[in-house]
Amino acid sequence: MASLPALEGSTPRDGRAGRMSADQRREQVLAAALAEFARGGLAGTSTEAIAVRAGISQPYLFRLFGSKRELFLAAVRRCFANVSAAFAAATRGLSGDEALQALGRSYDELLADRETLLVQLHTYAACDDPVVRDCVRDGFRMLYEQVQRVTGAPPERMVAFFAAGMLANVVAALQLGEVDEPWAVALRDYGAFLDLGC
Repeated sequence: MASLPALEGSTPRDGRAGRMSADQRREQVLAAALAEFARGGLAGTSTEAIAVRAGISQPYLFRLFGSKRELFLAAVRRCFANVSAAFAAATRGLSGDEALQALGRSYDELLADRETLLVQLHTYAACDDPVVRDCVRDGFRMLYEQVQRVTGAPPERMVAFFAAGMLANVVAALQLGEVDEPWAVALRDYGAFLDLGC
């Protein structure tokens, strides 16, 4: 198996660099996990690959997170937290339709990051696991409540916004911006179609 590059600033296994705190190391491992889970999801990602990318041993990875599933759940929570933080920044001082439009633009910007996009897609795919499903439901509920609180949108607008967001995931994953065919052009115009101004 080809060796993956260690994260910048990671400590080599021979211990030559200074020690990191457990919190710093957890953040480093989480960053490595996000990169690896974006490629392989929960089932297709090995803890060995994550440990190599983070520049630590597998046993130390398990001391930090307990299990691969616990690490995946931490990645899921981080992904939702990142979206929530971006939404909060985008809507500062806004409300109503103006906030909804800002949220749509913010989400489009987030999807330009392939890692964020792919982790999200793998997150939904892993919902066969009831523990993962509960975690994803919590994250989705949190985003729904945040959007509803800042926009005051009625249920039908909320459904339209989240439907557009899920279609945006597919459009971004398929890289339909590169496809100049009528079906692709129509699908990538999801914001206008749903009259969200995204």
